[in-house]
Amino acid sequence: MKSFDVQTSAHSQFVNITDHVQKAVQALGITDGVVTVFTPHTTCGITINENEDPHVVQDILHQIDTVAPWKNPAYTHAGGNTAAHLKTMITGSSVQVIVAFGNVQLGMWQGIFLCEFDGPRIRHVWVQ
Repeated sequence: MKSFDVQTSAHSQFVNITDHVQKAVQALGITDGVVTVFTPHTTCGITINENEDPHVVQDILHQIDTVAPWKNPAYTHAGGNTAAHLKTMITGSSVQVIVAFGNVQLGMWQGIFLCEFDGPRIRHVWVQ
């Protein structure tokens, strides 16, 4: 397993970690197979989505905030970050990615993103 940290800079943001995952794959010596990219946090997720147009990420963040707004009088969690937990459930904590010839296989417009929902923080990512 390889790990790396991501310092987020905003309360909610998507950070493209594709290059970090590729470096982890190379360091692990994986040439063909599948890797899991996982974050051991309950208020940030991992997803694969478009990495070409930054407006897509902003649209996703806006819409997901509509589904799980930061402030809601119905929330009872003492930590005050129920929305971040809900958003992480939507994105998930991991993705699996095919590796061929030592390279992560993604579509033309795809990237792997760490999805911060309770930042800024230092987040850990594990690749295996």
